[in-house]
Amino acid sequence: MPAESDKSGAWHGTGPYKIESGDFIKDKNVPIAWSKLVSDTVLKMAREDERIVAVTPAMPVGSKLEAFQKEFPHRMFDVGIAEQHATTMAAGLATQNMKPFLAIYSTFLQRAYDQVVHDICRQKLNVFIGIDRAGLVGADGETHQGVFDIAFLRHLPNLVIMMPKDENEGQHMVHTALTYEEGPIAMRYARGNGLGVELDQN
Repeated sequence: MPAESDKSGAWHGTGPYKIESGDFIKDKNVPIAWSKLVSDTVLKMAREDERIVAVTPAMPVGSKLEAFQKEFPHRMFDVGIAEQHATTMAAGLATQNMKPFLAIYSTFLQRAYDQVVHDICRQKLNVFIGIDRAGLVGADGETHQGVFDIAFLRHLPNLVIMMPKDENEGQHMVHTALTYEEGPIAMRYARGNGLGVELDQN
C-alpha cells in the first residue's frame, strides 16, 4: 500500500500511519474533529427524530458518517460522485417532510450551485447543508480548498449561513439546523480538529 494512501483509497491528508498495517495512528489527546462532532450530533438527533436522513456524494468516510450508516442504513444515502444529484435528492426529501443533512465538502458544493439555488433556496426547503472542509484544508490539497462558499452562497434567497467559534457552539448549531423550519440552513466547519472546549451534555 502506498504511504500516501489510506485504506479508503484517499491520496491526501497523509499520515501518520503504522508501517506494519497501514492503519492511521490516532492521537487520543487531540480534540474532536469537526466532521465527527457534526456527524455525532446529527446521529444523536436522528435517534429522536426519524425524519432525519443523511445524504452525501461519496464522502461518508471524510464526513465521518460511518456510524450513522451503520445505525441507520436505510436513512443514509451515498449517491457517489454526483453532487448535483445529492443536492436535488436532499431537496426532494425535504418536500416529503424529511429533515435531510447534506454532508458535502465546500469545494464540491460548487458543482451543485444551480441545484442549491433552484432546488433548495428558491423553494425555501428545510435542508441542512453541512459544508465540510470550509476554508483552508492543508494536507487535503489545492483542489480541496474551501474558500469560495461564502461568496457564492451569501446572496442566495432564504439561506441562513452559520459558522461556530468552537465545538460546543457547533453542536448547538447542528441542533438549530435540524430543528429550523424556515427554509435552508448551512453550517461551515473546518477540516481538522476543534479547540478542545467542554461540550454541553444537553
